[in-house]
Formats: sequence, structure tokens, C-alpha cells
Amino acid sequence: MTEPKPPGLEETPAIFDAELEPAPPLSDEEEAALLEAEADADAGRVVPHSEVAKWMQTIIDGNPQPMPKAWLE
Repeated sequence: MTEPKPPGLEETPAIFDAELEPAPPLSDEEEAALLEAEADADAGRVVPHSEVAKWMQTIIDGNPQPMPKAWLE
């Protein structure tokens, strides 16, 4: 059993204790995109993080390159 806290030392609720509002429902288009993305991931059609990071670095460096077309296949 926990001991009572002295007056003035009550625990302040953490941000994680707050009730979160539920996310709004997805539109039909968003739901379809999510299902397609999950199917792609399940089938192994993914791009390794290291490749995406290299591509994004070109944007950060001020020399943006187009997204590789192979990523969209």
C-alpha cells in the first residue's frame, strides 16, 4: 500500500495521463490509400530507410533530386 503524500506534494498529472481526443475518421480516399500501403508493406514492396535518407539529404543540401521512379513501381 502506498503512503499518503504530505499536503502540497500531490502528484501533478503527466501529459500522458490526459484523455486524448479520438482521431477523426478517415475519408474513403485515405482509407483506400492506407489499405494499399499496408498491402505493399506486407508484400515487401518497401524502400530501405538508408535509400530514403540519402535522397532526402539531397533536398537538405539544396540540390533536390527527383524521387527514383523505381520507388513508385
